[in-house]
Amino acid sequence: MLERTQVEAVREQNNKQKPMYSPSSHTNPLIWLGAIICTMIALAVIITGLVIFVGYMILRPRIPSVSVVYAHEDNLNFDQVGQMDVQISMVIRAENDNEKVHAHFSDGSFTLYFGGLQIAELRMGSLDVPRNSSYDIPYAIRSDSIPLDSEAMNDVDISIKRDKISFLLKGAVRTRWRVGVLRSIKFWSQLSCQLVFFPSNGTSRHSSCSSSSR
Repeated sequence: MLERTQVEAVREQNNKQKPMYSPSSHTNPLIWLGAIICTMIALAVIITGLVIFVGYMILRPRIPSVSVVYAHEDNLNFDQVGQMDVQISMVIRAENDNEKVHAHFSDGSFTLYFGGLQIAELRMGSLDVPRNSSYDIPYAIRSDSIPLDSEAMNDVDISIKRDKISFLLKGAVRTRWRVGVLRSIKFWSQLSCQLVFFPSNGTSRHSSCSSSSR
């Protein structure tokens, strides 16, 4: 009887030492849903990147560009008080020389300067140019009376006597190419153009003036 009591005591002691496990809890369905959505988004990003990369390697598209294709000084008035008025006609061409992709231009802004003085600001809105084509945008620039200091007055006087006056056109436009629903990243096309006019007849000296991308 004593031995049985001891055996039972040992069993009870062993039962007390056994770890107690609680039933495993189930994962919240919302956590599974969130994991599935994140996985799908990651796969979509990877697939889109691969498609764009493969498309680029196949098509080898060039960056769309802008250029000044026409410039004419319509009028130039300068008085001894130091006031200058200028009127210039200009055509900026948005060009897409890709044979297989369309091009998009947006956020274009260009500023015309004379000797560091801002003459006028030109804007270019959103524009789609089909493959292997271009679009000409005409501008009629007419400045307000520009007050000149003594140094600028001297520069204008010398320019008129030499029959050669220079203006600087600087600015940038956002460009990108697209094929169907695929679009490339946006690039900034920078334009910096020295415009040289002959005041006697208003014509301009032809010079290469196209944008560079970055």
